[in-house]
Amino acid sequence: MNIKKGDNVKIIAGKDRGKSGKVLAVFSDSNRISIEGLNVFKKHKRPTKQGQKGEIISLARPMDASNIMLICGSCKKPTRVGQRAEGDRKVRFCKKCKASI
Repeated sequence: MNIKKGDNVKIIAGKDRGKSGKVLAVFSDSNRISIEGLNVFKKHKRPTKQGQKGEIISLARPMDASNIMLICGSCKKPTRVGQRAEGDRKVRFCKKCKASI
């Protein structure tokens, strides 16, 4: 998977199509990504202490990595990502403008 925590991504499929956000967590074993403020659902939380009220909280649910495209830092467009060797390490690069990400 070529997407890492902290990357800016754009959603290309699903109910939040066209929106962009920052990656909060990457779950590589299940090929899912959690994005800040997107794909949220409401969860009803029970009161934990006596006298406390229950509440409804919004949580970001992880979505499949195939529905997400990385936004290039230099050309600011959603793009596919490639890998190339620069010296002794691999770096990611934008397939549109060929800049390193």
